[in-house]
Amino acid sequence: MKVADLTGLALDYWVARSLHDFVREIFFTDSGETVSIRGIDRGRPWDGRFTPSTSWEAASAVLERAQRLEVRERTVHGAAHCIAEFEGGHRTVEGRGDSLRVALLRAFVESRFGDSVDEMLWQAQAVTGPRAALIGEETEEDSFEDVPSPDGQIGDIQSIPR
Repeated sequence: MKVADLTGLALDYWVARSLHDFVREIFFTDSGETVSIRGIDRGRPWDGRFTPSTSWEAASAVLERAQRLEVRERTVHGAAHCIAEFEGGHRTVEGRGDSLRVALLRAFVESRFGDSVDEMLWQAQAVTGPRAALIGEETEEDSFEDVPSPDGQIGDIQSIPR
């Protein structure tokens, strides 16, 4: 999906994924209509709804990471336009949207993931850097090959014989 086309829930999700220095978990509330997060941003804990596309309070997490922000007037097509550099970003990016907030958020996501992103993961997930892993999903590193049994196996700690 092109970052320039992200809106609403999808934009909120990808902004949360882009804030991997802040967001530790992403999940969905309100019957899957709202992105919620858990994390700590610069000493402030956040546990709940995260809607930067409609709230400057949530979008401030992105605005605070801007190292350079240049806002242009609306274009003839009515779109807001900004040019920005973000801490931890890979390059200077441009964002466009029907509001300055949407343009800023799109620029932020593009600075982290480029001009396109994958499909959203609709399950609860843990964010580690730019990667997200489903919570509760068994991974290769977490698999257990030597499961203890009542008869005992190598590695089992058993009581001292009597």
